[in-house]
Amino acid sequence: MTSYGPETTTDEVLLDHDLTGRHFMITGASSGLGEESSRALAQAGATVTMLARNQSKLDKAIERIKSTNPSAVLKTGIADLSDQQSIRDYAQGFLATGETIDVLINNAGVMVCPFGKTADGIEMQFGTNHIGHFLLTNLLMPAILAGANPRIVNLSSAGHTHSDVNLDDPNFEKSEYNAWESYGRSKSANIHFTQEIVRRYGDRIQSFAVHPGVIMTELGRHLTPELMNEMTERVKSRATSSSQAKETGALPFKSVEEGGQQLRCGLP
Repeated sequence: MTSYGPETTTDEVLLDHDLTGRHFMITGASSGLGEESSRALAQAGATVTMLARNQSKLDKAIERIKSTNPSAVLKTGIADLSDQQSIRDYAQGFLATGETIDVLINNAGVMVCPFGKTADGIEMQFGTNHIGHFLLTNLLMPAILAGANPRIVNLSSAGHTHSDVNLDDPNFEKSEYNAWESYGRSKSANIHFTQEIVRRYGDRIQSFAVHPGVIMTELGRHLTPELMNEMTERVKSRATSSSQAKETGALPFKSVEEGGQQLRCGLP
């Protein structure tokens, strides 16, 4: 397929691609965009390692995928991105297998959650969305570098416009916590991280930061009417192209299947 638009689905992106022999690893794969990406990649023949923090939810996701594709080659792993020890334990175990990773998709995340801290005392959104993926990626780097035409895809967001990274007050100890600002910091960090991967490994690894679109998944479970209004006003003030966004602050929602266009970045 050579033409893409907002309604292009995961299956359309992967049309005519045979991914047999390629190994994809996806975080946050027990639901939403992570599960859909796993389904579509497996349908195209890839081996997919699905990471999440809850084995029961992973098992149910695999059951759903295999109900339509019994031959799907799926593996699972437990890595809680808000707990650095959990990440280290998983990475150590994976590296011991000697397996390689062709494409790592850092998909997991939290959005506009109430203030909280990770197991390591870092503000929850920044600690999970950026620090967790930063640590996991670097620990798995030997397996990625050994992969075939390796790629790293970091799911950022247009929400990065809410704030750049603030290392002077990462835990909101000097200022009042703002959920959207926190989310923006973490998504900006995803972009900076991607740029640094390119700077350090650009001759060996291709890396991408992508905004998958506005998709209603479990990621939005913390969205209150107040937070939605705040987002609407920001969209209206920053909109440059969509007439709908300019006039109402509304953005066209995409389905989970349409949100999987980021898989283009993982194709050889």
